[in-house]
Amino acid sequence: MKQLLWIGGEYRPTLSYIKLKNPYNLEHIADIAVAEQEDVVAAIAAAHQATVDMQEIPAYKRAEILEKVASLLKSEREECARLIAEEAAKPVKAARAEVDRTIMTYTFAAHEARRIHGETVPMDAAPGGEGRLAFTIREPLGVIAAITPFNFPMNLVAHKVGPAIAAGNTVVLKPASQTPLSAYKIAEYFHHAGLPSGALNVVTGSGRVVGDILMKDERIKMITFTGSPEVGKYICENSGLKKVTLELGSNSAVIVDDGVSLEKIIPRIVTGAFSYQGQVCISIQRIFVHEKIIDQFVAQFIEETKKLKAGHPLDEQTDVSALITRADVERTKQWVDEAIANGAGLKTGGNFNERIFQPTVLVDVPVSEKISCEEVFAPVVHINRFTSMEEAINLVNDSKYGLQAGIFTNDIHYGLRAAKKLEVGGVMINEIPTFRVDQMPYGGVKLSGMGREGIKYAVEEMTELKLISFKVE
Repeated sequence: MKQLLWIGGEYRPTLSYIKLKNPYNLEHIADIAVAEQEDVVAAIAAAHQATVDMQEIPAYKRAEILEKVASLLKSEREECARLIAEEAAKPVKAARAEVDRTIMTYTFAAHEARRIHGETVPMDAAPGGEGRLAFTIREPLGVIAAITPFNFPMNLVAHKVGPAIAAGNTVVLKPASQTPLSAYKIAEYFHHAGLPSGALNVVTGSGRVVGDILMKDERIKMITFTGSPEVGKYICENSGLKKVTLELGSNSAVIVDDGVSLEKIIPRIVTGAFSYQGQVCISIQRIFVHEKIIDQFVAQFIEETKKLKAGHPLDEQTDVSALITRADVERTKQWVDEAIANGAGLKTGGNFNERIFQPTVLVDVPVSEKISCEEVFAPVVHINRFTSMEEAINLVNDSKYGLQAGIFTNDIHYGLRAAKKLEVGGVMINEIPTFRVDQMPYGGVKLSGMGREGIKYAVEEMTELKLISFKVE
């Protein structure tokens, strides 16, 4: 299979292609087009030209297009889940859950398309404002560049494309090199749903080549990016006056207070730590447990972790499969070994078979170790103890990241204190930090990024507020 670029409502060949392989068994999946500079410029031109057509489409028709995409996804749910499982090595049951979330994300986008509105402004609240009627409206920005990662190749595309289309924008989409087929599938759905040609373009290839053109071209009005902090910084420094939203990394933490039911919460925390091999921005990486219950917690956590089944992503029983690249396996092994050499205790895992890294649990990890202070993006967690809630909150905040954090406690005062003092974009009380539903505001502070996703909030980011004032005689 040869996958061409999608530009201006049609497939476009290019000069070169790269082989896409299944991360689990390295089977050849497809040959993927590599965009040259002229291809990216053509995609931007197509999107820019399509802004005229998009501005003429009323809100209800944009909503109907988004609803049709959700319907097409629903009718081909199994095919889409298999595609995600093959190109991302995501266990198929997790891939199905992603498809279901993608359907919901486009459904939310359809709802938001129908209720984009402004507000009246009380001009006479200030001296000199008498005799004036004023209101605001929201207008589309124009062309939006969306750059998405491999780990949720359909739903994170939906979180950028959905609100962009709902607001009346056009899009140039650069998906991750390992998971481009999901993005091209979505482009086909939008085409069949009646989206104007050029309103959504998909270009694959070098992140630096494509990204640099998107950053420099003045027809691009906004860049929305999900990926590493290093690339996020580069985008901010080189995008001029474009709007930029960034969803970057994390090393999410959860606090477990004394008195909670371990039987209820441990399976949930294991899920938050090891789902999709820990390759989730809000995957649990750091667990801080009250010293009174830490021994019991560790024993039960290890027991639950050992129930996980590793294997082929298309096996219905698989919980953990291959990491996205061999380099990630080797990096994870290096970080784990360094932590052990510097005093951490290995309770289970710590090694790999081919590309599958075993679910790994460490204890007493020095907070200066990479496995603690960096984003591991692998099935590795560490469990450390705390004495007081203030200490636990300080341990969570001792990080350059701040996406989401969780706390399990029976003390409402501790929960509210954590909600106020934790330096993150979202605090989950009596829930894991890996929790996300697609209508909620989602984003972080510090090196975890800026701006918010979640359809309503993304629409606000992707529109310009205009004030209209009438002087009434």
